[in-house]
Amino acid sequence: MTLAEIRKQFFEYFESKGHDIVPSAPMVVKNDPTLMFINAGMNQFKDYFLGNSVPSNPRIANSQKCLRVSGKHNDLEEVGVDTYHHTMFEMLGNWSFGDYFKEEAIGWAWELLTDVYKIDKDRLYVTVFEGDEADGVPVDQESIDLWKKHIPEDRIILANKKDNFWEMGNTGPCGPCSEIHIDLRSEDERKKVDGRSLVNEDNPQVVEIWNNVFMEFNRKANGSLEPLPSKHVDTGMGLERLAMALQGKQSNYDIDLFQGLIKHMEKISGVEYGKSETTDIALRVIADHIRAISFSIADGQLPSNTGAGYVIRRILRRAVRYGYQTLGMKEPFMADLSGKLTDLMGDPFEELVLQRSLIRKVIHEEETSFFRTLEQGLRRMDLVIKKTKLANQAEIEGFIAFELHGTYGFPIDLTSLIARENGLTVDEIGFQEEMDRAKDDSRLATAVEADDWITLCDDNVEEFIGYDLLSTHVKIVKYRKVMQKKKTFFQVVFNLTPFYAEGGGQVGDVGHIELDGERAFIIDTKKENGLIIHLMNELPQNLTGNFLAVVNEKKRHASANNHSATHLLHHALRTVLGEHVEQKGSLVNSDHLRFDFSHFSKVTDEEMAKIQAMVSSEIRKNIMLEEKRNTPMELAKEMGAMALFGEKYGDTVRVIKFGDSVELCGGTHVRSTGEIGIFKITSESAVAAGVRRIEAITSEKAEAFFEKKATTLDKIALSFKNPKDVLKAVTDLQTKSNVLQKEIDQLKKGRAMQVKAELKGKIEELNGVNYLETIIDLDAGSIKDILFNLKGEVDNFVGVIGGKDNGKCSLSIIAADNIVSEKGFHAGNTIREVSKLIQGGGGGQPNFATAGGKNADGLKEAISIVKTKI
Repeated sequence: MTLAEIRKQFFEYFESKGHDIVPSAPMVVKNDPTLMFINAGMNQFKDYFLGNSVPSNPRIANSQKCLRVSGKHNDLEEVGVDTYHHTMFEMLGNWSFGDYFKEEAIGWAWELLTDVYKIDKDRLYVTVFEGDEADGVPVDQESIDLWKKHIPEDRIILANKKDNFWEMGNTGPCGPCSEIHIDLRSEDERKKVDGRSLVNEDNPQVVEIWNNVFMEFNRKANGSLEPLPSKHVDTGMGLERLAMALQGKQSNYDIDLFQGLIKHMEKISGVEYGKSETTDIALRVIADHIRAISFSIADGQLPSNTGAGYVIRRILRRAVRYGYQTLGMKEPFMADLSGKLTDLMGDPFEELVLQRSLIRKVIHEEETSFFRTLEQGLRRMDLVIKKTKLANQAEIEGFIAFELHGTYGFPIDLTSLIARENGLTVDEIGFQEEMDRAKDDSRLATAVEADDWITLCDDNVEEFIGYDLLSTHVKIVKYRKVMQKKKTFFQVVFNLTPFYAEGGGQVGDVGHIELDGERAFIIDTKKENGLIIHLMNELPQNLTGNFLAVVNEKKRHASANNHSATHLLHHALRTVLGEHVEQKGSLVNSDHLRFDFSHFSKVTDEEMAKIQAMVSSEIRKNIMLEEKRNTPMELAKEMGAMALFGEKYGDTVRVIKFGDSVELCGGTHVRSTGEIGIFKITSESAVAAGVRRIEAITSEKAEAFFEKKATTLDKIALSFKNPKDVLKAVTDLQTKSNVLQKEIDQLKKGRAMQVKAELKGKIEELNGVNYLETIIDLDAGSIKDILFNLKGEVDNFVGVIGGKDNGKCSLSIIAADNIVSEKGFHAGNTIREVSKLIQGGGGGQPNFATAGGKNADGLKEAISIVKTKI
């Protein structure tokens, strides 16, 4: 039975039990500050567990794409080393929201595994929560009694809170769970050791395959538990582990999906799987990571240096490192492997097929860049080794190993390997201390402490009325205090609100609430777990009053202008560049708009002019907004609206139409395009391989932009005595200036050669080095020419020249290549150290570096320090 067939049979079974089969949510999380990625099947249903939303059917099943590489559920370093952890995995699950509970969940789980999938009952064990005295929760006797109907009592194992009490975080819904484990060992091994003793002992052949969580409590901020209003079921079964069991394998990586990827890597690397544990780990890492990376890009998350993008970059670089270090791969290989993944998983995941080219290009660019970084790291490692040996030390310091890890992507084992090959060791304790310090800093930067909600009045549904009204009377339903980055603020929920919550690229509204002359300001509006949350630095004195809530109208209208302009821009891009253009990200606020889109080359000036003209034309037409709320998704698609990859849509959607522009959108918009007034593209640039970015302004910001340009042009014309053709006047002046500059450069060059001849006679021999130091009245460019000429004429040359020119100063250092390699001298590091003496900064390569500053009096001391190093 293939992976696809196993998934299909799961859906069919739960569909027969009255469950709606829903699609996987995107792996990249939006509107939830507690998560970067979906890490469990229940994440997309948090609103239902918290009671903030009600599902159309209380019975749901799906296969959710999950990623566990950050936060509480961090499996990254175990992936590939063992045979059953993954970064991305598919979580099969069935849910009940206030409907069925333990009896049905346990009975159906057993029936599906043993009657439908035909798993041998004698290979199965179950665990049940043993209770926890501190929490006041007794042993789960109900589950024990239910399991006795299906399995011998000696296969029912009591387990502690760590293993059998599931919590989504430090606070929130939670409850006891009952896990099903399977023993995949051979008959001989099973006879030697009872499988019961290996449950929850990290044995790779005795593993959990299904977890049934019974959500019945809410964990409060003070650690106590309170019963939930309704009891829920949340189950999760790893598809890969289930496939391992059903396909008769003893490793997740032996199932059909991963073997297809591994066999591809065998062909291009020449390394056979199963011959060496070292290379097997590398092949497993690569096969696992390509799936996580490809699906993340398909869901809209590109590799970057921050947040979720940095996590994806780390995963990709880990895979490339294993290929480089263990398999001897010296050229990009992951991009090619992404195509094989698409062949294997394109059905049912069409996002891989439709974005095949983008995924490949992004990965290839990342790989190429990282291979360059690795080469730079090797050169840096060579210098570290030489410097360590010159200092008669046998150990590379921990902070240097950490620098190689952070800057060049060198894992500690690679640094240690190279060090051993050169007769050195690495301070791994110091390295780990640096790693721990960095992790602590990262945790502190993102740590959020929230008190429990304080409820003031009951209200089941918080309505958003901001499409129609910018002010209304509201009551505070609940609030809580939050601490983040040493700042305290409050989150407030109203019974209804005109404030738009951040989403769809548009920032949240700001404004205030007022009562009896007192105003309390709302500094932002966000959506979290289905709730519209208003952020306030201070609460009003009277919390139970009937407040007038007022949105900042000027900012809202400016954001609406920019959001509607974004839609017109998207349509223009697809018209001018082609229908391959798809939105890959956006930012809309009151100042400007930013739009990222798929396109594989720079937008030409001619194309940009057409796009600008098309958007401006649509604005002048004053096209009326056609808004369709609560439109069934299929009908919206028939209208021409395009669903974006990485976005989660409900059964009904809101359609925004301006002429031929039709989009699914929850943001705020103008009533007609004429309200936008003026539209001006301010920049076009690359974000990643195959992704471009356009930034633009509208309305008052655009007016101010053109007014400033006009004023500047008037001043230029006035300075040229208002010629008929200002551009020609400027061009003529540039031509004359260029001629004069060439003459000046020739004069400088002649003087520099004259100075060089004089300085050559001042070179002195110093410990086997031909050394020159001086301070002269000359610009940094001329000094550079002098130093390079002297380096070419004099062996073993080191030159240090301070320069003074038009009130500024410079310091330049040059060293012969053999001085750098033999003595471990580094001009760049040296100049960074002494540049503070001239109140400046600089840097450079090991053989040449320069710094600029404003304190010429410090040149003498700086040169003296450099001389002591020589």
